[in-house]
Amino acid sequence: MDFIAEALPPMLWAAGNTVWISAVGIALGLVLGVPIAVGCEARRAWALTYVSFFRGVPLLIQLMLAYYALPFLGIDLPAWFAATATLGLCCAAYMAEIIRGGFALVQKGGLEAARLLGLTPRQILLRIRLPIALQAMRPAVINEAILIVKASSLISVVGILELTRSAQAIASSTFEPLPAYALCGAIYLAMNLLLMMFARGRPA
Repeated sequence: MDFIAEALPPMLWAAGNTVWISAVGIALGLVLGVPIAVGCEARRAWALTYVSFFRGVPLLIQLMLAYYALPFLGIDLPAWFAATATLGLCCAAYMAEIIRGGFALVQKGGLEAARLLGLTPRQILLRIRLPIALQAMRPAVINEAILIVKASSLISVVGILELTRSAQAIASSTFEPLPAYALCGAIYLAMNLLLMMFARGRPA
């Protein structure tokens, strides 16, 4: 109990960084996922290449490239920006596939009726296809959000004090790795259980 009382406050503070960075990455992934999904539907080379790259290259390598390789090109990004942007770009590739699956659930009759009413492709996307897809794909989106929260532990490699890095620091300073990582795992579990409750339609 003494260990928990001492270690919990800094871990909760670091967990706040994890939640913030994960939330921004998920939001960015959703926003970028829509045009990428539309591009994949149209078999656009840029969209297909994007999805193939970000789904095929491990997130850890993507983080390394963003933080360590871009400075060689004259692009020096702050650690938090590189981590959040990389997380969001990676998330967008997976969200695009989820959104594309949601688009497949929209009935063709409804789309044909919308075209007959004179709606433009953009209006059909925003008013019909996207709302129906978002409603149908909520469990898949929450599942991806849980994966992103867990994957955010990798951003510790670029020096950001998130939950996993906080646990590493506490384990190193106290020489008690087992309780440090057990507490870290319990906090991750609590965050993801809240997301699962939201996926089931219960208030968090």
